[in-house]
Amino acid sequence: MPASTPAIVIRETVCKTVLNRSPLGGYSLNCYTGCTHACAYCYARFMQRFHPHAERWGRFVDVKVNAVETLKRQLRRLEPGDVFLSSACDGWQPVEARWRLTRRCCELLLERGFRLSVLTKNELVARDFDIFRGRPVRVGVTLTSLDESLRRLWEPRASSVQARIDVLEAARREGLRTSVMFGPVLPGLSDGASDLEAMFRQAEQSGVEAIWVDALNPRPRVWSAVAELLRAQWPELLPLYRKMLFDKDGRAEYLVSLQERIHMAARRAGVSDRLGGCVD
Repeated sequence: MPASTPAIVIRETVCKTVLNRSPLGGYSLNCYTGCTHACAYCYARFMQRFHPHAERWGRFVDVKVNAVETLKRQLRRLEPGDVFLSSACDGWQPVEARWRLTRRCCELLLERGFRLSVLTKNELVARDFDIFRGRPVRVGVTLTSLDESLRRLWEPRASSVQARIDVLEAARREGLRTSVMFGPVLPGLSDGASDLEAMFRQAEQSGVEAIWVDALNPRPRVWSAVAELLRAQWPELLPLYRKMLFDKDGRAEYLVSLQERIHMAARRAGVSDRLGGCVD
């Protein structure tokens, strides 16, 4: 019989701050530490350096149970600005359905004149369209590939590809601004010219206003999880990934080639004017 899947460990914690200055500009808000979507390439794994856990990344989430009260206190002294949700976790991961912390914090921020930029991989975000409607909110989703079989392997507990596309189209019907992040595009799996063009055509069809594309980056603790998946599914791709991530010249060459494919695919799909930040 197959081994049982380890349980997700959920802990209740308290925080001193929940709204913080972001290196990307403005603020970021994270009501949770850890994310049960368990994406193999997740850059937020670095958080374990500051919040050690016995469980592997993707198997735990800390719920900041005082997030709403903490935000109320912080808002007494902070000027309104742009808030990114979420930089170190997904604010709409499954635990949010129970705790509703992200929703309640969004309500507070909007009441105080803040502008929200949402990026998620979970269809739960559609629950909150009622508080986003008519407010300064942009709803974005992340897509690594349009191939659902790849999604299941790389993002095992995130919402399906189609569910995320449905979120974009539902947001547009609500009159909300929308965006999509294609990333990280996966070398040898979702970074080909035809793959990129298909993604851009989907973005055009969904009516998104802004498109970003990101390459896989060698962030701390990412390689071990990526390599584990590659060994199990695509061992022949290991040399390509090692070169792209760890060989300076090899990475530079790959990024130049990827940039060219991205811009050509965007032109073919007629969305070059919507292309924002690109790979670095």
